[in-house]
Amino acid sequence: MNIYIQDLLKAIPLGISLSFLIGPVFFVLLETGATKGARAAIVLDLGVILADTLFIAIAFLGSYKLLEKLSHHPALYGLGGMIMMVYGLITIIKKPAKESLENETEIEIPKNNYLGLFVKGFLLNFINIGVLAFWLAMIVIFSPKLNLDPTRIIIFFGGILLGYFLVDLLKIFLAKQFKSKMTPQRVIKIRRLIGVVLLIAGIYLIYEGFAEDNKLGINHTIEHLKKVEK
Repeated sequence: MNIYIQDLLKAIPLGISLSFLIGPVFFVLLETGATKGARAAIVLDLGVILADTLFIAIAFLGSYKLLEKLSHHPALYGLGGMIMMVYGLITIIKKPAKESLENETEIEIPKNNYLGLFVKGFLLNFINIGVLAFWLAMIVIFSPKLNLDPTRIIIFFGGILLGYFLVDLLKIFLAKQFKSKMTPQRVIKIRRLIGVVLLIAGIYLIYEGFAEDNKLGINHTIEHLKKVEK
């Protein structure tokens, strides 16, 4: 099977799972779908996707030199694990700031103002620095495994966003049903569950970086550096 197709098939399920992260955009998307219709919600979601795309580009370009080092010293993969672990802890500890479906946002945009909805979706995502930290962790973890090949990276992260968008479409068309079931108690439980998953994934990645019997481990890397210096 073509390597690009393999990357895409691995990325789409990951994007589907990431689409269930609970945040402000999740509720705004449901509210927009329920009150303004599917078309308006899709336009808003495209703004969100654009912000994610820019964050991925910023994370990759800003960490390119680090990623080059990662390809030679795999123990530094633990950095991505640390970022993900911190992100998971924040998700578990941080309490939702009045994330109720009754209060969508302070900015009210008419139903047919698609440009306004697009900009609103973009800004809702872009002003959240936590999203950049998350994509940075994803870049650090996956880019070296894609051999820092720009084409493979574009296809892989494009696949993630595609999976993310497909599930968002399902949320939009089922917005009224989702909205009625997303009680504050369920939101908190889902957030904490996602945080625990991210925390465990981060710890595992750190372990992989430091495991003594692992070729990716830091001890193996130190021994390799000593041989190179000699």
